[in-house]
Amino acid sequence: MAKSKSPAAQPTQPQSAPAGAESAPTSTPIIRALYRKYRPTKLSEVIGQPQVTEPLTHALESGQISHAYLFIGPRGTGKTSVARIFAHAVNGFDYQIEDHYLDIIEIDAASNTGVDNIRELREKAAIAPTTGRYKVYIIDEVHMLSKSAANALLKTLEEPPAHVIFILATTDAHKVPITITSRTQAFTFKLADPETMQQHLRAIADAEQLPITDDALALIVRRGGGSFRDSLSLLDQISTLSNQEITADVAERALGLPASQTLTDLLQAYAAQNAASIHQILQDLLSTGLKPEIIASELITRILTTPDPALLPLLERLTSVQAPFPEAKLLLALLGPSSRTPESHRTPTPKPLRTSPSAPSDQITSAATPQNTPKTPEITPKAPQSAPKAAPITPATPDTTHVDPATPNPDPAPTTAADPATFNWQTFLDQVHQLNDAVFLQLQKVSHELRGDTLHLYPLQKFTATILERPNNRQLLSRALSGLSLVIHAPGAQPAPTAEDPTLSQISAIMGNVQAVDEDAPF
Repeated sequence: MAKSKSPAAQPTQPQSAPAGAESAPTSTPIIRALYRKYRPTKLSEVIGQPQVTEPLTHALESGQISHAYLFIGPRGTGKTSVARIFAHAVNGFDYQIEDHYLDIIEIDAASNTGVDNIRELREKAAIAPTTGRYKVYIIDEVHMLSKSAANALLKTLEEPPAHVIFILATTDAHKVPITITSRTQAFTFKLADPETMQQHLRAIADAEQLPITDDALALIVRRGGGSFRDSLSLLDQISTLSNQEITADVAERALGLPASQTLTDLLQAYAAQNAASIHQILQDLLSTGLKPEIIASELITRILTTPDPALLPLLERLTSVQAPFPEAKLLLALLGPSSRTPESHRTPTPKPLRTSPSAPSDQITSAATPQNTPKTPEITPKAPQSAPKAAPITPATPDTTHVDPATPNPDPAPTTAADPATFNWQTFLDQVHQLNDAVFLQLQKVSHELRGDTLHLYPLQKFTATILERPNNRQLLSRALSGLSLVIHAPGAQPAPTAEDPTLSQISAIMGNVQAVDEDAPF
């Protein structure tokens, strides 16, 4: 005897519109965004997610349908589209973008986070489906549910009605309780690789008869970051620019991005430590309305695309370019030292003293350095075992008496004098960081000033001053200073007025000639 056809294989037409509703005129064109117009309606049309579509297709063909699925992945990778396709497919519905079925319920967990919303869902889930075989609940951003709501949903997932299927979607899988994850079949959606996205955008551009170059499409692919929705939205944005061919230069201007050559010039200026060029290029970029965060993002992308060891220090600093004062942070990041210092700016390193093989090590390290040859401030606290033994440092005798903050006593300078002109605050910080992490962290909370051959530190907090004043820490700082004296002022003290710093002048020029404010001045 022939088997009857399964209800899941019988397509059901969408419910008709309410009586009296006026139908839209057929002559009026339907305007859709590209990401909606080219949204897939079948699993075979989904691009770049075979790890998801193939198992789901097999489940539909074999009839092995689970009661709960969890779709994980970044935004714009097709989680909601696949959920809708699967919800229609299990019921045999013909999927059209604009249709609506009572048995397919979509819930935004971001706006329905309460336990009452989930209790209402549980009550309605017990009701049998209207026209299809299953009642399918698509819960988007499920990680936004409150703890009580997640517990209420968990009860339904443990004992679901036979006619209910849950499809949960999230962009933050680690926020979904493990008790929910363990009761679902989890599928991970991935960002599209550049080649797949380029081919997809080219096919759509050809279908839309949009004249655009491959370089412009590559720029959209890069800015889209592997998200289909974001990439199609960008393509939609520039599709109305002109009837002429859209080039990469046109796309850059339309998307508010810095020109590729300008970024190259900026990175070259950084590698050459050319402060004047860096300042000028940044002023030109910011004057066009570009945000510092966008410039930093483009520079990061450029460095990641073509890694260069000389640019790695810049890569670390660019991640901090954000409010407040992003313009100043961007300028300071670019003016920071490069790992490839130009030959003209390098400090000559003294040659090691030549000694006989039988000379004792203490005689080698105690040899006098000529006074007219400045010693390069350099420290290697973690030298290999094969390196020659460093000369012992005679610790300064700690002063057990109370030090008056108003008249601090500078640390005794070593016998070898250092040249203050070679002092660099960032280099000093790096050397302290290698010696002691705790002292390095406290130095982040001080202002500093170099006057003559003395470094003045102005702690912002009493705790910082207490840490830095400890004898062993003062000895450590003096060691890193390599010959300069050290004064630690009382908390709240301010540096004396000095001549205008050219770096601060550049920051002020970029930010619109910002003037310093005297907090003690009367209003």
